[in-house]
This record gives sequence, C-alpha cells and structure tokens, in this order.
Amino acid sequence: MASRINTSFTLIPNQKYRRSNRRSNSYFSDTLGSESQPLSTLGNFKALPLEIFQIILRYLSGLLFKRCTLLLPTRERLKYIHRILAEVSCFKFNGCAAPIQCLGLPCYGMFLQTLTAGWDELECHRVYNFLCELTDLSRKMQTVVCSKPGSARKLELRIRLFCRSVLLDHWIHQSDSAFWLTRILKPWPMVNQARLLYIIFGPISPQDGQVVWQKMIEESTDESSLKGLADAIKLLYDTGTKEWTADDVISLIDELSVVPREWLLENNARLLILSGNNICFTFMASKAVNGRAIELAKLIVFLALVCEKELYCMDWAVKMMQKVCKVFSTPVERNNFLQSVANAFACVIMEMLQSVMSGDRDEDDRSFLNLFHLVHAQANFHKEVLYLTMNPLST
Repeated sequence: MASRINTSFTLIPNQKYRRSNRRSNSYFSDTLGSESQPLSTLGNFKALPLEIFQIILRYLSGLLFKRCTLLLPTRERLKYIHRILAEVSCFKFNGCAAPIQCLGLPCYGMFLQTLTAGWDELECHRVYNFLCELTDLSRKMQTVVCSKPGSARKLELRIRLFCRSVLLDHWIHQSDSAFWLTRILKPWPMVNQARLLYIIFGPISPQDGQVVWQKMIEESTDESSLKGLADAIKLLYDTGTKEWTADDVISLIDELSVVPREWLLENNARLLILSGNNICFTFMASKAVNGRAIELAKLIVFLALVCEKELYCMDWAVKMMQKVCKVFSTPVERNNFLQSVANAFACVIMEMLQSVMSGDRDEDDRSFLNLFHLVHAQANFHKEVLYLTMNPLST
C-alpha cells in the first residue's frame, strides 16, 4: 500500500567505477603465498628490524596492496588480507580488550573501503560473506537477536562496533552504505531486522558504550538518541535500492517501535519527524488506509507535542494532518478522524493530569512539565488550524 502513496511534501519543521571478473595470475599467487606454500606476510621485509619496517610503511600508499594484488581472484585477495591483519589482535572481532577506545576496527574499515572501491556488487557480496565466515558474524547476530535484550551486552557492543566501524561508517556515497546495511539486515526476518537496527544505531550509555534498551519505553528521549536510527531508516528509504520497498521500511519502523517493548508515543513521533516528511507521511497514511484512525489521531497529538518541545513550526504538524486527511476516501471518514484528533488531545491531557496528581515529587516535576508543554502544544496547534481555515475568509 505505502508504495503507491504520493509522498510529495516540501514543508519541513524548522528549528532554532566498477571492475569485475579478475583473472588469477600465477606470478602473484607465488609471490604472495598460497595454501600449499605459505610465506610470512612480511615477505622479504621480515629481515628488517621492525622499527625500520614501520618507517617504510609510512611512505607507502593504502592503495599499494590493491594494485599489487589486482590480478588475484577476490577470495584470494581476501585471504591474503586476513593473513596480514590476523597478526594484529585489534583487527579481530574480539581482539581488543578496550574496543571503544581502539582504532583497530576503524582502520580495518578504511582499509576495506579503499580495497573494495569500484568493485561490483557481486564481488562486494563475496567480501561480506568472507567477513561473516571469518568472524562467525551470522551466528553472533543470531545469539543477540534470539536472546533477551541486554543479556549479552558485550556481544551486542562488539557487533555494533564491528558493523559500524568496519562496514558502515566510512563510505562517502549513501548507496554504498545502503548496500552494506542491506547485507546486514536482509538475511533476517523483519522482527530480527528491527532488533539489529536498534543494536547498531540505537542509544548507548555514555559510560561504557553499551546499548540502552529501556530508554524508549521509560522516558521521553532527545534527538541525539534517535538520530542514528532515523538516519538508517532514511538511508534504506531514500537510496531507491530495489531490495527495500516503502512497505518494507514502514513495517521496519513498526517493528522497531516495540523493541524491546512498546515505545512511548512521544518517542515514536520524534523518530518520524527526524526520519523526514516522506517517511512520516507514508507511515501515517498507512495507518489511515488500514483503519487505524484512532491510533493515528493520538500520534498527531504527540507530533504536536514534539513540535512544541523542540520549537519546530506547529504549522508543519497541522499541514501534515491536512495531507493525511486526503487519504481517507469519504467525508465521513475524514470528519471522524478530525473528531478523533480533538478527543485524543483531551484524553492525553487527562492522562498526564492524573500522572501529575498521583506521582511522587521527582516524577511530579517531570509530569507537570510534560503537561505544561502539551497544553501549549494544543493551543498552538489549534491556533494554526484557525489560521488555516479562517484566513481564506479574510481575503
């Protein structure tokens, strides 16, 4: 359904060269070493003192290895890389004792980017499969997506660092990042895709870098906690890859919003705003055509609340609602939806008021501030509705 919806919507909330089919070359195979005749990865340089060898390396390009192994098949090149990098523990999946501070994986990622630049997708598929085989990445991912969230914190962190530092963060073009992210997510069912997306891009603790699982379900969060997830969703939606339809991305957002349990609606709304107009509208229109008008009306309330809190222009929320109204097929459905929006404002305000009256001191302060913002959000939202409906009369 979502793939058929027109998403042309320009208003946004304002705020303060490929090579393949390489042939094997016996000279290079003999020079670099083969399975039957292994050589030291340092070759003739092994005779030099390590200090002198390190000085020599400073004057060599990152591209030198790529050019020297040009005629080798992809898998042989990858095996040779592994023989070199395996001598440094920090380049391994579990090699470094302090992975957050270590530069090993980012250096691995930059090396891999230089090596594979210009390779076609088939060869890059082979690279990903080789890395999965080398690191046992698929089995590790299966462990975390099938376990209780947070029960394998160290493994979650290692997967996040490996995927981000080695596979995702160094690409200049979005299409390259989308390719590698697709390789990571697509082998899994949608529910596991959402879990992996949260592990790789979700909020983390500033103290130890581990994934924070309760943040979205316990309290309203900030833009920084959601930006990574929103950017990843936009990457899959906007790059136009044939492996992701609009329906796929909307389903992924739906699954993500219950990881590890149902999010606060304010956090859902903030994620949609950060994901951009097209994704936000497509998500809401999907609810409209699937008979989820009451749920949609409540989401409108929290879009308005986020606009109020973050100082976005409230007319964006009103015009988004106006555009969603056009998705309903009959005037009766549209009127029922608008009535549901008005009822949702009243209902959410009463819920927050009850929370203020029943909470302890600290909770009371947070709840009161949230109620304060919502009352102002309702006032500003309805002001924009009046401007929209009454201004044509004055002209």
